[in-house]
Amino acid sequence: MNSLFQTTSPQAPLAERLRPKTLDEVVGQSHLLGENKPLRLAFQSGNLPSMILWGPPGVGKTTLARLIANTADAEFIAVSAVLSGIKDIRDAVERAELSLQQHGRKTILFVDEVHRFNKGQQDAFLPFVESGLITFIGATTENPSFEVNSALLSRAQVFVLNSLSEPELALLLERARLLVAENVTIVDEVREQILAYADGDARRLLNFVEGLFNAASGAGVTEINEAFLQTTMAEKLRRFDKGGEAFYDQISALHKSVRGSNPDAALYWFLRMIDGGADPLYLGRRIIRMAIEDIGLADPRAQTMALEACQIYERLGSPEGELALSNAVIYCAVAPKSNAAYNAYNQAKAFVGNDKSRIVPLHLRNAPTKLMKALDYGKEYRYAHNEPEAYAAGVDYFPDEMTAQQFYTPTPRGLEGKISEKLQHLKDLDKKAKK
Repeated sequence: MNSLFQTTSPQAPLAERLRPKTLDEVVGQSHLLGENKPLRLAFQSGNLPSMILWGPPGVGKTTLARLIANTADAEFIAVSAVLSGIKDIRDAVERAELSLQQHGRKTILFVDEVHRFNKGQQDAFLPFVESGLITFIGATTENPSFEVNSALLSRAQVFVLNSLSEPELALLLERARLLVAENVTIVDEVREQILAYADGDARRLLNFVEGLFNAASGAGVTEINEAFLQTTMAEKLRRFDKGGEAFYDQISALHKSVRGSNPDAALYWFLRMIDGGADPLYLGRRIIRMAIEDIGLADPRAQTMALEACQIYERLGSPEGELALSNAVIYCAVAPKSNAAYNAYNQAKAFVGNDKSRIVPLHLRNAPTKLMKALDYGKEYRYAHNEPEAYAAGVDYFPDEMTAQQFYTPTPRGLEGKISEKLQHLKDLDKKAKK
């Protein structure tokens, strides 16, 4: 008897069954795999360089590595930097040498999450990449400029993979439906929610719909609508999509609640986003921005607390690290507010961008050599620490023939109240010195 769901390999996950067998089956990455694009040209030439595939999870890094090995008719060895060490690297090199000696085949060594290898482990690849024994392919979700040794980075091309767009995810969803649930339809509203939940991640999409289709099969359902979704899988769906309107609406609500000094509302929006699946470190970066932009010098401790909260999260993870982030949210909400430093930065940046290039006045120049001293570099410079109150009253620090500018106007709130008093006192000293 024919079942509602036809499966070709029940043992394999749906994501594995839909893994592309050819380059033309790959969904997404058209900037690399389209006609006359760099990675497709490398495939077609057969002259594949060592490379690093950099991109978010679920965009096809492992799939591309396997396709490269098949195209090149090469031995394919895969290791995970999370589980492997120097011994695994040595074993891989021995296998590569054996393959070359016995079968004349080169080896592609694929290292997943290569950023998790330390410097010594990364250096272990170098001699064999240089000799041509192995073609190295590393996959990473982190910026290779910071996480991969410069020596290894210089010997590999970096290809940046993008998150899948919603139309690309929709194509994958349809392939999955035709493979395992051909007689099932998905209403448009549910389809949109599924694509939003996937968040550009093909693996996330396929794992989710596999469970959804299984649930539909068990219930004898042929149409997946909102009601079915709510009663079966809704608790797993994000309440917003990263990059979508609801996501940025909630970020905006969090930021405005902090700026508005409402700790309860700020905490509500923070936890709404955590509950919805937002990356806690993304929220941490936004909290740092709030501390810089909306609190500034009124309470510099807010920046320190926000930075430390991110570091604590990196050490502890969830849920303990989220408590540190929530502490930073509350602190930023109750801290005195000032955007004076933020405004000063923007005004100064705009002024410099529109102004001409001006030379540094002689009295402000450094004079490390006799020649520079003979040219009056540093002449008449007044060392502030030798002056009353450690302030050289009346000295002009702007370029010659340029009117003194005031970009920073502190508020009377928090620490800036004292800063304002001090700056006014220094201005009074300048007036006295110039009389």
